[in-house]
Amino acid sequence: MWKRMVLATLSLLGLAGCAGIEVERYRADTPQLDLRRYFNGTLDGWGMFQKRSGEVVKRFHVVIDARWAGDTGTLDERFTWSDGTTSRRVWTLKDQGGGRFIGTADDVIGEARGEAAGNALRWRYVLALPVDGKTVEVDFDDWMFLMDEQVMLNRSVMSKYGYTLGEVTLSFRKRP
Repeated sequence: MWKRMVLATLSLLGLAGCAGIEVERYRADTPQLDLRRYFNGTLDGWGMFQKRSGEVVKRFHVVIDARWAGDTGTLDERFTWSDGTTSRRVWTLKDQGGGRFIGTADDVIGEARGEAAGNALRWRYVLALPVDGKTVEVDFDDWMFLMDEQVMLNRSVMSKYGYTLGEVTLSFRKRP
């Protein structure tokens, strides 16, 4: 009984620690991320999905064709997965000003909400994810960090009911 109480307490503290970081913490960090400038043109990304245990389940390469017209951006993402399958997601982004963005895509439930400060961008959204012939709605807490003019790193935590299911790690490289 005592061990269960300690584990429950540690779990709650761990969840509370994850929830406490805000994008404002990175306001002074450089290079400064201009989302409209970085996601404009063609980018390549390489990533992997890991279960909670750390086991890598899938790897992928994504080519992103990104364009802006005024305050609206389109990110056309074409994935090639390690099992040979392909998929596509097309994001529509709207610049709300003040470093805030809204995004939609066919498999995103409602709107993704993003906030940029300094070299960081945080996206939060619900994704309709196909799993074993069913569709499961999962929460994504997506952090991106601009490393230099070409490279951005991305770490996403996927969860359901506050319980971590896995993580996506991704690196982007902007083509010249």
